Amino acid sequence: MSTKTIVLDHDRVQRKLQRIAHQLHEENWEEQGIVLVGISPRGTTIAKRLADRLTQGTDLGVELVELKLDKDAPLQVPPSLSVEADRLHDRVVVLVDDVLMSGRTLMHAASYLIQVPLKKLTTVVLVDRRHRTYPIRVDIVGLSLSTTLQEHISVELGRKDTVYLT
Repeated sequence: MSTKTIVLDHDRVQRKLQRIAHQLHEENWEEQGIVLVGISPRGTTIAKRLADRLTQGTDLGVELVELKLDKDAPLQVPPSLSVEADRLHDRVVVLVDDVLMSGRTLMHAASYLIQVPLKKLTTVVLVDRRHRTYPIRVDIVGLSLSTTLQEHISVELGRKDTVYLT
């Protein structure tokens, strides 16, 4: 039986999200607005929380978009956005996910998004496990955590947000 170790408790998750929101504002304060694209399901939840922080604490316009992508078979099922892809044309887009391990999901999501000419694409993850097999980097990271390949990161988002290592 594997044990769960808390890597980030609720308060630390909230502080990480607040810091990420501040960094997004600092990097984009001159823009009319940004589009937060969350990779469904947990990336979308994190994007919503970032959007709430940005709209409450800044005058930056924020649009929230959901990207559905089959994480196990990204080439067999085409990704889909909750809006028409043309709405992203010449806009600042922030791609958000919960955990980055190999980079496969983020790479396929970014590849899909750049089919539309974007003004800028920024990548954000809550936890980066540093096991890259795809050539993608993350611009803003909540927590970098070196793990073994056998270990697993679980992100639970609800009334109490927690990140576990099992």
